Amino acid sequence: MPIEALSPGNVAVVTGAASGIGLAAANRFAAAGLKVVLVDRPGPRLDEAAARVAEAGTGDAPSVQAEPADVSDRADLVRLERQVRERFGRIDVLMNNAGIQPGSDILGPEENWSAILATNLMGVIQGSQVFAPGMIAQGTPGLIVNTGSKQGITTPPGDPAYNVAKAGVKVFTEALQHDLRNRDGCRITAHLLIPGFVYTGITAKGRTEKPDAAWTPEQTVDFMMDALERGDFYILCPDNDVTRAIDERRMLWAMGDIVENRPPLSRWHPDYADRFKAFVDRQ
Repeated sequence: MPIEALSPGNVAVVTGAASGIGLAAANRFAAAGLKVVLVDRPGPRLDEAAARVAEAGTGDAPSVQAEPADVSDRADLVRLERQVRERFGRIDVLMNNAGIQPGSDILGPEENWSAILATNLMGVIQGSQVFAPGMIAQGTPGLIVNTGSKQGITTPPGDPAYNVAKAGVKVFTEALQHDLRNRDGCRITAHLLIPGFVYTGITAKGRTEKPDAAWTPEQTVDFMMDALERGDFYILCPDNDVTRAIDERRMLWAMGDIVENRPPLSRWHPDYADRFKAFVDRQ
C-alpha cells in the first residue's frame, strides 16, 4: 500500500547521499515528488549528485538541496535539522545512511576505530536523536531508515570495527522502533536496511565494473521501497549470489554459537566447517 510519508511534497533527508545507496535513494524520493536534502562531505561530488537528483525530480531544482555536514558532529546535525526546517518547514523521511570503511584490525590503530564508530554508529544514533523529536511533534506519518549491514549480524572476521558499528546500528534501531511504537500519537516508524553485496564506492576496492554477484544501489533501493510498503522493519536484501534462505541459515548459525556454546565465529573455525556446510545445505 502507499507510504504516506513518501507523498509528493514531503521532505526527505538522506545522509551519505553523494554516491551509492544514498544517491539511489535520493533519486527515488525525488522521482516520487519529494523534496530532497542530500547530506555528505563538502565537495564537487555532493554538488554533482544534487544536480542529478534535481533532474530526476518531478518538481523544480530548488526542491533539491545539497547540504554539507559531518554526521559524527552532533552540533553539525543540529544545524542541519534547523536549516532544513527553516527552508522546507517539515521533515518526513530521514535516511541515516552515511558510512565509511577504511578497514580495521582488532588491535589496530585507534584512529580507524574512532572514525568508523563516530560515523557509522554515532552518526546514526545522533541523526535519529536530533531529527526524531521534530518529526514526532509534526504529528504526521514519517520514516526513519537506518542503514545497517549483514556484517553487524553474522560479524565475519576481517573488519571488526565496521562489524561493531553495524551491530550497534541494529541494536539501536530495534530500540528506537520499540520506543516509537509505544509513544502515544506517534506516527513515525523506524526501519533497519540490511543490504546484501552492493557495488558502491566502499565495496568497489579498485574494481571499475560491477561484479556479477553484486546488486546495484538502485536494485537495493527498489527492494527497500517494496519492504517499506509491506511495513517491514528488517529489510534484509539478497543479492545475485546469496539468497534470503542462505542469509537466514547463516544468521541462525551465528546465534547458535551462543545457544550451543560453540567457539565464537565458529562458521570460520576449521573444526566446524563441515557442520556449517551441512546446516546451510539443509535450507
